[in-house]
Amino acid sequence: MKAPAAPRLEEELEALVPGAAGLEPGSSIERARIPGAELAGLVAAGLSLAKSRLVDVDLGGARLRGLRLVDVAVDGGNLANVAAPELSLSRVVVSGARLTGAQWTSGRIADTLFRDCRIDLATFAGTTFERTTFDGCLLAQTDFREALLRSVRFDHCDLTEGDLTGLRIDRCELRGCTLDDLVGLERLRGAAMPWADVVGNAGLLAAALGIRILDQDDH
Repeated sequence: MKAPAAPRLEEELEALVPGAAGLEPGSSIERARIPGAELAGLVAAGLSLAKSRLVDVDLGGARLRGLRLVDVAVDGGNLANVAAPELSLSRVVVSGARLTGAQWTSGRIADTLFRDCRIDLATFAGTTFERTTFDGCLLAQTDFREALLRSVRFDHCDLTEGDLTGLRIDRCELRGCTLDDLVGLERLRGAAMPWADVVGNAGLLAAALGIRILDQDDH
């Protein structure tokens, strides 16, 4: 397993200039510390952010096709129901953000850490994850259909009722995760888990493999 590479952020970041919320499609922002109020009305497509920090931004329901973040830290904020097909994240840390219902499909997420985020009811269908960690995240009913996970780790995450249909994995770890009613649990074949987690989820894993549990009275 390869851990995500950290964002390359400069210590001193200039505040985003007023009026930047009116960015045109394809615009780029670099080396900025961006307070939430400045991006509250952002609807620009193809936005590119580099070496920047987003602080408590509210982009709830925004449509951001082709969103590109490189060396970015996202501190808190509301990203619920953000539709960002074909997005690209590289060396990004997202901490304490709400991504309920986010639609980040057919994109590429690499060297990214999601920490203490609410990502329930979201969809990452068709997205490729590389060197990505989900740490302490709520991922209930999240859709990973047809996604590809390469060197991805889930640490103490709730994956209840998630959908792994068609998922492909290459070096994946799960530690202390809740897997109840996870659709397509068999797609985790080849993943690594601590022995205590394997024992704790024995019933779920047996069901995924079609193993019937015998009672003591069965002969």
